[in-house]
Amino acid sequence: MNTNSFNIPESLRHDCQEIFELTDSFCAEHLDLEYGQLCRKLIAKLARKRPSPLVRGDLGIWAATAIYTVGSINFLFDPSQDIFMTGEQISVLTGIPKSTLTNKAKQVRDSLKLYQFHPEFSRRRLLANSPVAWFVEFNGLIVDARTLPSDVHDPNSCYSLQNT
Repeated sequence: MNTNSFNIPESLRHDCQEIFELTDSFCAEHLDLEYGQLCRKLIAKLARKRPSPLVRGDLGIWAATAIYTVGSINFLFDPSQDIFMTGEQISVLTGIPKSTLTNKAKQVRDSLKLYQFHPEFSRRRLLANSPVAWFVEFNGLIVDARTLPSDVHDPNSCYSLQNT
């Protein structure tokens, strides 16, 4: 996938492609391809943000920040996960100080309003195995969306989750 498929502004395509190469390489060697795709989605979202934070700073720091941020959303730092790595290991492997990674990742999470189990940036397996990811508010109650009748899932229904 190239930068065009992510609707990245023309002025940032070259930089994003370089960041993609760094994250793809890291994820292929140390994590998995799904982490690589999630990092690409995150970088693309940052590129489309106005003003984009990617116009300033070192591309290697942005790549490492994307890995760290996606990792934090997906509990990468939890040793009970099937793929595990510490923040310190990311720091050593990328050559970026851990303090820089944690600070930049917090800025990214805050600016994009990201959280753990964020559906856009979570691994499929994590979402499938977590009941928390399926909690929605419906008529003032927190319920598992998978237990609701199908007409509630229909966006054209008067009971739609989008109307709650």
